[in-house]
Amino acid sequence: MKKILGLALASALMFPACEDELEIEQKGVTAIENFYQTDEHAEQAMVAAYQGFLWNICSREGGSIYAPFRFCFNLCGDDVFAAGEFLGDNDFAAQMNEFRYDSGSDVIKNAYQNIYYAMYYSNLVIDKFKDGLPKGGKTETTKRVVAEARVLRAYMHMMLAIGWGTPPIIDHVLEGSALPANAASKEAVFTWCAQECEEAAADLAERASVSDKDGAAKVTKGFAQAVAGKCYLFLGNYAKAKETLKKVIDSGKYALVPGEKYMENFHRSGDLNEEKLFEANLDLNSNVGIFWDHINRSTWMEANIWNWRSDHFKANPSTNYSSIDGWGGCGVPVKFANEFIENDGLDSYRLNASIVSIEDVVYCNLANYGIAEIDEMTLDQKKASNKIGLDERGLYGQSLYLPLKPVCTIADLSNRGENCRLNNFTIMRYAEVLLMYAEACVQSGSNDEALKVVNDIQKRANSKTISTSVDMNTIKLEKKLELWLEGCRWADMVRWNDFDLAKEAGKNVTQVYDKLSRPIAAGDEVCEEHDRFYSVYTSRGRATGFQAGKHELFPFPAVVVSINSNLKQNPGWAE
Repeated sequence: MKKILGLALASALMFPACEDELEIEQKGVTAIENFYQTDEHAEQAMVAAYQGFLWNICSREGGSIYAPFRFCFNLCGDDVFAAGEFLGDNDFAAQMNEFRYDSGSDVIKNAYQNIYYAMYYSNLVIDKFKDGLPKGGKTETTKRVVAEARVLRAYMHMMLAIGWGTPPIIDHVLEGSALPANAASKEAVFTWCAQECEEAAADLAERASVSDKDGAAKVTKGFAQAVAGKCYLFLGNYAKAKETLKKVIDSGKYALVPGEKYMENFHRSGDLNEEKLFEANLDLNSNVGIFWDHINRSTWMEANIWNWRSDHFKANPSTNYSSIDGWGGCGVPVKFANEFIENDGLDSYRLNASIVSIEDVVYCNLANYGIAEIDEMTLDQKKASNKIGLDERGLYGQSLYLPLKPVCTIADLSNRGENCRLNNFTIMRYAEVLLMYAEACVQSGSNDEALKVVNDIQKRANSKTISTSVDMNTIKLEKKLELWLEGCRWADMVRWNDFDLAKEAGKNVTQVYDKLSRPIAAGDEVCEEHDRFYSVYTSRGRATGFQAGKHELFPFPAVVVSINSNLKQNPGWAE
């Protein structure tokens, strides 16, 4: 298995404000004139490229914002609330969720810059080995590592195009004085990315089988085809998308995990399983430092933000589930929860791996409290007990269902009680490939083929809804439920012009309370009521909501535009 460890070079060639990052003393390194000489050097350079990708895409902050990539591509969706302890908590996230962000947003700035930081490592591999070795020319190793780097680079450009439309295409290591200009169009970026992936595929290894873990920890032919297929889908070239994605399906190298193992996809136990097209592999090694090599290359801060706000519970429900407290920053909107339940039913593997009722959290159907006095109570006793449940503050930004999919378990942690979460970072699952293929089929008139694929997804989910026909509404809902918080919903909303809920973002956030701590009060606008728990609507009292002609694209960060006169700001964002 390719191990993503070690120290790699840092670069801020596109962002002079971060030149201080280049001043870190390098210990135990090889002089540059003696490197890039052999196949072994090519392998080492590619390991550094994977490490740079892991650190910058999957975790690295850029000031005060951790995991900006995931926040950037999820928080604008209509399927999540940016929640917290109270109104104003985690406001960097709420700005995204409510469309209050501007070109100075830390989330947007850090996500954008970090993608280009990660890209530097891939370009370094390509520049140094595209012509092979200085002595010996192209080898199978140099061709493969260059192909892997090209696909990583294409994936990063694809995400930039999804977020910013016309990002500069950077196909080589830039000089420090370079001022790259916008790409000609979003379509030009997607086209370039697809071509890069298809050309690189010829030199890539295939995953050996569905049980090949090495093949999920690196760029393979299947991942290259999946990225190319996604680009064609976003271009509206449905015939080409269908053809390209079908190659991944026909390879037989990937499969949906069984329904009873569905939850493992989002936890350490499911790392590198048969459903993973590509994961950034975080290796636990006692020889590297916990802070720089694990915390800063993992979803450590994301675990902080998205785990439950346990200090608002009278007894901690996290003790024997995840063993760590959180900031309660991921909220489940009422409409999304009800839509999920209505479609899947309460016995769905997918539902029960994604969200959990407040009753199941408080009454500990997931795990015991570890307190004998409570754990020995009957269910009826728990329902009437003041020893458990929420305190009078309730949970801001939450409905009667809490997130489960992004909440870490004890097994995800390096040590119980320490929120160093060591899951790999999933870049793409086979389920996404199947749903993209189904969309391409529907859009190109092959509805029967789409139905087979959608039924596979539904049956694996143990959903009560097994479609007998399929159209785009079916695809949209299945994708929304299956890929929740996996960086897909916002991009799809833009493609499909699905902004009805986004226009009202922030106006009807809910807060959940416990009647035993805070009875329903006069003036409460009750949204939902279950047994002893209820939720009320609360207005954030600020100008919010998606604006057409502006929010379809993120703004280029102000700090970048200010130092690059060739980079033109996106429509609606001129300062």
